[in-house]
Amino acid sequence: MSKATTALILGDLQNDFLHPEGAYGRAKQSAADIAALPARLMPLVKAARENNILMVATLFTLVPGRGGEPIISPHLKSLRPFLKKGDFAPASWGQQVIDELAPADINVEKIAYSAFHMSRLEWVLKKCGIEHLYFTGIVTNGGVASTVRDAHVREFRCTVIADGCAAFSRETHDAAIEGLRPVAKVITVADAMHDFAAL
Repeated sequence: MSKATTALILGDLQNDFLHPEGAYGRAKQSAADIAALPARLMPLVKAARENNILMVATLFTLVPGRGGEPIISPHLKSLRPFLKKGDFAPASWGQQVIDELAPADINVEKIAYSAFHMSRLEWVLKKCGIEHLYFTGIVTNGGVASTVRDAHVREFRCTVIADGCAAFSRETHDAAIEGLRPVAKVITVADAMHDFAAL
């Protein structure tokens, strides 16, 4: 393992999820642990930059369809009925990485829980020579867990930064982290910062 073969994944840490004026903020859909993530991750992002660790942001995206209305799966529409035209739109402010953590080296649009599903993520990682992925993001039981499992299947070495992820409840987060232990190493932000410096 080396700096050149390691990447930090910023999973869905976007304005529409995290900013008070984003889609979820306007709908009052948040949790304290989710809101606390940007500040908690800022030192890790700084350490990644200082150590030349590739940072890849996965950006949940609602692709505009007829009349610009977002294409939303029935599952998501039932869970998040407040999502509307313009939310998570490609190249929009809401789709972008939140300012505290921006910019990433590479941005990858995603349309499902797993950032590998119908995206260029695997292609980007392989082309950049990446073998080991450190995961952060939201939500732990959704996008994070799905992407980690898909990465494991693709034979990437996976490390989940437990306090660098969050869900809508602490219990859901904890259960998701426990469920990932068979396929990923689980560490803290402080551990990851140490790892980056030691590579």
